[in-house]
Amino acid sequence: MTTRPSLTRPRLGLSKIQLLGVSAFLVLVWGSAFTMVDVAVRTVSPDWLVAFRMSFGAGLVLVYAVIAGHRLPPLRDKRWVWYSVLGLTGASLPFVLIAIGMKSVDSGLSAIIVGAMPLITIILAHFFTDEKLTAWKLLGFVMGFGGIIILFLPTELSLTLVKDWQAQLLILMGATCYALTTVIASRAPETPSPVAATMMLFMGALISVVWAYAHSGPPTVPNATALFCIIALGLGSTGAATVIYLWVIDMAGPSAIARINYFVPVCSVILGVWLLNEPLDWRIFVSLAVIILGVIISKLGGAD
Repeated sequence: MTTRPSLTRPRLGLSKIQLLGVSAFLVLVWGSAFTMVDVAVRTVSPDWLVAFRMSFGAGLVLVYAVIAGHRLPPLRDKRWVWYSVLGLTGASLPFVLIAIGMKSVDSGLSAIIVGAMPLITIILAHFFTDEKLTAWKLLGFVMGFGGIIILFLPTELSLTLVKDWQAQLLILMGATCYALTTVIASRAPETPSPVAATMMLFMGALISVVWAYAHSGPPTVPNATALFCIIALGLGSTGAATVIYLWVIDMAGPSAIARINYFVPVCSVILGVWLLNEPLDWRIFVSLAVIILGVIISKLGGAD
């Protein structure tokens, strides 16, 4: 067993057609996830929404791994520690933080905040990998961070913060968890994507169920709409997307994931306006443009 030495180790790469296909799938399932969470969290507690979602996702990837002929490593294998941490930072914790925040923040706005993840990854990578900050990366981060600040300002541009700034901050903390996960996943021991996803989601589901029961008590039965959203979240954006996410990182590196994330907020905003009649104001357009520009500028110093 070998360990990934850094985020910049040689990758096998993906063909343009493969990258286009997985990009379209991830943009759709990740973008629609915010819409479905927005709907489900209206009738299901954030704790149990995450627990149900994680359980469905873990079940899917376990079945897939078994069908594909993979076997889980013994419990004494150190990879269980790695992927337990990834299950916490990449699923359980950010899912709960974002779900709580979305009780008062629209799905499109939430996706834009989470879209800052690549910028946060740049800072974390500077301290925990050999991808050091450059002038371009620092400029891109500062610009992107300015885009986030715009979302915390009221429409009339007074010096006060928006009334739901605490909820937006929780969502930003969730984005930070995703950024940390990208760094950790790139340093984790090499493991087939189905096995890695199974360990990650299984441990994340276990953590989520224990937390939900301890914090919110026994679950209630979701209504039909919420149940549909939970199943779709579990099978799509949690189960299938996690396998593909880890596979893309292994094949093409974390920068590929960062580029895919450019388009997730756009998809979420479109779905939110179309399906949920969410309002649009100038802050959303300006913030989205500034964040995406900041991410693009940060890549001018050299990408994977």
